Amino acid sequence: MSSSKKKAFYFVLLMGLVSLFSDITYEGARSLVGPYLGLLGASAVIVSAVAGLGELLGYTLRYLTGKLVDKTKKYWFFAILGYSVNLLVIPTLALTRHWTLAALLIVLERVGKALRKPAKDTITSFAGSQLGYGTTFALEEFLDQIGATIGPFIMSITIAQNIQLGTIDSYRRAFSFLAFPALITIGIIFIARVLVPEPEKMEKESVSSKSSQIKFDKAFYAYLIAISLIAFGFADFALIGYHVQKFGILSPALIPTTYMIAMIIDAFAALIFGRLFDKFGINILALSTFIAAFYSIFAFSQTSTNVFIGAALWGIGMGAQESIMKATIAKLVSKEVRGTAYGFFNAVFGIAWFVGSAFLGLMYSIGVKYLMALSIATQLSAVVVIFYISKIKK
Repeated sequence: MSSSKKKAFYFVLLMGLVSLFSDITYEGARSLVGPYLGLLGASAVIVSAVAGLGELLGYTLRYLTGKLVDKTKKYWFFAILGYSVNLLVIPTLALTRHWTLAALLIVLERVGKALRKPAKDTITSFAGSQLGYGTTFALEEFLDQIGATIGPFIMSITIAQNIQLGTIDSYRRAFSFLAFPALITIGIIFIARVLVPEPEKMEKESVSSKSSQIKFDKAFYAYLIAISLIAFGFADFALIGYHVQKFGILSPALIPTTYMIAMIIDAFAALIFGRLFDKFGINILALSTFIAAFYSIFAFSQTSTNVFIGAALWGIGMGAQESIMKATIAKLVSKEVRGTAYGFFNAVFGIAWFVGSAFLGLMYSIGVKYLMALSIATQLSAVVVIFYISKIKK
C-alpha cells in the first residue's frame, strides 16, 4: 500500500471514530424517541410526522449547506458546527415534559446533521479516491454502525437499571447519559482537523479530471427517481418502535435492543455491499433493495420474532443506503462541486422520506396492511428503475 493510501486509510479510520461516537449519541436517542413521544402524549401520526419533518429539514437543508461548503471550502467549519448542534441537543431531551418541546429538539438534531453532512461526506470522498468509493463509505458506515449498535445497547441497560423510576423517567435518565459520547465526538473531530487541515489534497487529480460536474442525463434523473421510491417506502424506526410499544410486543428495555440488531445488520451489510459495488456497480443497489423490500411484513406484525426479522431486513436496507448511494454520487462529480452534489441528492431523498413518512403514518392509522402494501410496492418499483439505469449505462 502506498503512503498516500495509508494516510487515506488511517484518516478514514479516524473519521470512522467520529461516526462511531456520534452514532452512540444520536442513534441511541433515536431508538427511544418514538416510544418517548408516545409516552408524552403524541399520536402515531404525530410521531411519524415529527420523524418525517426532521428528516425533511435534515435532508433539504443539505442542498444549501452543500453549496456553502463548495463556495467557501470550509469543510471543517461546517463539520464541527454541525456536529456540535447535532449532538449537544440530545441530552436536553431529558428535561422535556411535553411532546411539543421534545419534537422541537428532535427536529433541531436533524438540522445539525444537515449542517455537517455535506462537508463530512465530501471530506470522506477525498479519501475515497485513494481507497475506492464503495470501500471507503462502507468502512465508515461499518464503524458508524458499531456506534449505532452500542448506543441502543447502552440505552437498554440504562433503562433497565432505572426502571424503578418509572418508564418515562428511566428514558430521561438514558438521554442525559448521552452527553458523554457527544463530547467525545467533538473532541475527536477537532483532532482530525489538526492532523489533516486540508483534506481536499488527498483527492487524486486524475479522478477530478474525469468529470467536471453532475451530468443531468436520463440515467441521473432515473437514479433520483429510484432513491426517492426507496426513501418513500422506508419507514422511520420511530414508527416501528411506536408500533411495538403500543401493542406491548416487547418490553421497554427490548425496544432499543431491536434497533441495536438492525444496526449490527446495517454495519455488515454496508461492508459487503460497498465492496460489491466497487466490483459490480449499481446492480448491487437493486439486490439490497429487493432483499429489504419485505421488512414491513415482519416489522409491523404482532409477534416478537417477526419484529426482530423485520429489524434485520430494515438494517440491510439502511446499510445499502448509507454506503452505495453515497458512493454513486462520488463517482459522478469532481471535488470542486461535490458538496453541492451531495446536498442536492440528499434534498431529493429527504423530501421523499418526509412525504413517505407522512403517508406511512396515515396508512398505519387506517390499517397496517395498507402500510405494508405501500412500502413493498415502492421498494420493488425502485428495483425496476435501478435495473433500467444499469441497462442504459452499459
